[in-house]
Amino acid sequence: MSEVRLKKVESLLRAEISTLIGRQVIKDPRVHPLTTVTGVEVTKDLRHAKVFISFFASAEERSLCVEALNHAAGFIQKKLGESLRLRTIPRLSFRDDASIERGVRITQKIRDLLS
Repeated sequence: MSEVRLKKVESLLRAEISTLIGRQVIKDPRVHPLTTVTGVEVTKDLRHAKVFISFFASAEERSLCVEALNHAAGFIQKKLGESLRLRTIPRLSFRDDASIERGVRITQKIRDLLS
C-alpha cells in the first residue's frame, strides 16, 4: 500500500468522522459536539485505524467521550461504509489526544516567562 494512499484514507476518515460528530449523528450524550478529531493512523492493510480525539474538558469527561465513541465504533463504521467508497472500512479504536492542552500549557508558560 502506497504511503500517499494511506494518507488519503486517513484524511477521508478524519473528515467523515468529524462530520458525524459535529452533526451529532451519534446520539450518546457523553460525546461532546465540539469534539475534534486531531488525527487518524491507519495500518498498511487498512484493517485497523486509531482515531485521536480532543476537546477542552476535564480528563474524566474526555475518557467518558472516548469510551462512548469506542462503544459506538460499529455504528460509526457502518455510517462510514455508507458514505465512503472503500473496499473495507477499518476497525476503529478511539484514543484521547491531549496534545492541544499540552500546547496551550506550554504557550502559557512561555508567556509567563516573557512577562
